[in-house]
Amino acid sequence: MPLFIVHFAHYHADFRLPELEALSQLENVPISYDAQHHSASSPFLLLTVASAADAAKLVRRAILIRSIIEHWGSGPTYSDVFAQVQAQPERTAHYKHASFRFAVESFGRSLAHEHKISVIESFSFMGFEGPVRMQGAEQEFFVAEQYEEDCKTDGPPEHVWFGRVVGHGSRELIDRFDVKKRKYLGNTTMDAELSLLMANQALARPGALVFDPFVGTGSFLLTCAHFGAFTAGADIDGRQMRGTAGFRRNTQGIQANTAQYGVSGRVLGTLVADISHSPWTRGQLFDAIVTDPPYGVRAGAKRLGRRTGVQPERSLRLVDGVENHRRPEYYPPTVPYEMSDVVDGLLQFAADMLVVGGRLVYWLPTVAGEYVPEDVPAHKSLRLVANSEQPFGGWSRRLITMEKIQPSEQSPAPLLAHSPAHKNFRDRYFAKFEPTESLRTSSGDCD
Repeated sequence: MPLFIVHFAHYHADFRLPELEALSQLENVPISYDAQHHSASSPFLLLTVASAADAAKLVRRAILIRSIIEHWGSGPTYSDVFAQVQAQPERTAHYKHASFRFAVESFGRSLAHEHKISVIESFSFMGFEGPVRMQGAEQEFFVAEQYEEDCKTDGPPEHVWFGRVVGHGSRELIDRFDVKKRKYLGNTTMDAELSLLMANQALARPGALVFDPFVGTGSFLLTCAHFGAFTAGADIDGRQMRGTAGFRRNTQGIQANTAQYGVSGRVLGTLVADISHSPWTRGQLFDAIVTDPPYGVRAGAKRLGRRTGVQPERSLRLVDGVENHRRPEYYPPTVPYEMSDVVDGLLQFAADMLVVGGRLVYWLPTVAGEYVPEDVPAHKSLRLVANSEQPFGGWSRRLITMEKIQPSEQSPAPLLAHSPAHKNFRDRYFAKFEPTESLRTSSGDCD
């Protein structure tokens, strides 16, 4: 099988391989690589794919991959690379008369322009006779020098990579979906890079139906719809969806953004609903559920309910001649929804509503020093696919990807011998994650 070099962006290293695996499934391109030898400190990975065409197909919608390169040589020195190139002269001959360009990059150190020129000239033995074109070249050749990260001393690179570029990812979408450019924006809007990444993790594709039960300002509806999926969402707070709350108000809310990005025909709509009182009962309806449950850093989780002593008839009163619950700024009566209960309910909803093979992709907040892998909620109908961490110092959020493997059954959350690191997360966050005796007891004692 041909060998290729995957050139990752040096961001979100823990998310790289899960996205790569998702792309392999989406594009039906089998891949093989040695995960044990991939380091988060390196942006390069050797990968086997059947052909250059399949390699280009594999990465064409990637968010964390810059490019994929047909491997022509690699090693600790340029001499090693030159020897490998010279051992296969038929490759060079095939592109002898094509227009071409060389791209020289580095990792761990900046390279002077003069050094880049000398590197390009060192490959003159390849004997290309076509014109050099910095724009629109038929072939692009990639050279990379890899040093220790943030290397401050002079010396040779640790590794040299060389090959022919066969495909690029879609990192330009990060700028296109930049939240600062959106007509409507709220205080819980997910940034573009992670929204797009989650769409890939969810296998969003033409004809799929994707649902966000905590839709907020609708970031996931936009990115999943961009990749061809039909999307819909719900939220207990209709003001976020309608655009009567958030940083940029009175802009028609989510509808303004769907029109801006040209996906109105694939965003089917939104509804005011509480996931703990879902308007659906059961049925294999969704191909993916993609969501960011509210966990209290910017907005606390709520569910329908009334605190003791609140008169229910108040919500039915007229305000300026309009029934209160029909006003655009209406917010229904709610009570707090504890984080571990939110996630358990989300898993059961996914088990009930996903098709077999469908995916649940969601964020799970955890206290950094207390998290253990067993904290990730489990369900008999769902298989854990990926668990990627984004650290924030004292806490982290983890992108959890699960796949429905069998028809739904009621699966009460397993009792743990300890409280999971996401239990009472909002309280822990505002207490600056100070340990408390009440949170060291078993989950059964915390109810």
